[in-house]
Amino acid sequence: MIKQIVLFLLISLGFSNNSGAQFGGFSHEIGVIAGPVAFQSDYGQRSDLSTNAGNTGLGIGIIHYLNFSYKAECNCYTRDTYFNDHFKIRTELSYNKTNLEHLGKYVAPDRTSLGANQLRAMTGSSAITNVGMQLEYFPFSIRRFSATSGSLGPFISLGGQFSYYNTESSSTLGPLGTPLTTFPKYLSPSEGRPYGFSTESESVWSVVSSVGTRYKLAPLSDLMVDLRFQYFFSNWVDGLNPNPEIYKENKANDWLVWFNVGYIYYLQ
Repeated sequence: MIKQIVLFLLISLGFSNNSGAQFGGFSHEIGVIAGPVAFQSDYGQRSDLSTNAGNTGLGIGIIHYLNFSYKAECNCYTRDTYFNDHFKIRTELSYNKTNLEHLGKYVAPDRTSLGANQLRAMTGSSAITNVGMQLEYFPFSIRRFSATSGSLGPFISLGGQFSYYNTESSSTLGPLGTPLTTFPKYLSPSEGRPYGFSTESESVWSVVSSVGTRYKLAPLSDLMVDLRFQYFFSNWVDGLNPNPEIYKENKANDWLVWFNVGYIYYLQ
């Protein structure tokens, strides 16, 4: 895991240097972000408000920006091009963790069957470390935003991340994997695992898209709010994946929504 993160950061650094040469220099920004994460997983009832609201966690991160509109080495603006005035490259190292449980009508208090009890007793967690890069687009001038305290700088972004997840699955009824403790759909082998649940640590790629805005606090500092969608190219990130060949409702890979608030400082 450490080797893969270091490799990704070296690739990012090389990309940054090439970008600086091509677009005539840049400056740096650093920041921190934090906020609630809603994990959309195989736990609970699909499209259920209580599930979406209940399976939430917390995320934190460190972010870095390449600002192409300003050249730190000469304390001056760069060449005025559309790219320089409307795009930034964001790199990030972040971590989030969510505790998961089955929620919704199938575990309502009036359900007293063995299956309902098994679902209520089953819990899990997923801790995810991400490293990645996004290209942020600002529809309005970055230079004008930077020069005006109290202004807003809305943006959208798209990028990719390398994610390492550590997931756990357990039951208060006893060890999972027996008909007494485990809901039937999770007992069938699934995609190389002996069951439709797993406790594992693996890596996965994901695609990330965000929409948000900055607020100019001072010449060298911004506040940021950001709503992120992250889609993983795996259905095991939450530790549950009932065999999709048998259970056709198991269609989508895992994904999450993260609302974060951040503080960004401009390095001079």
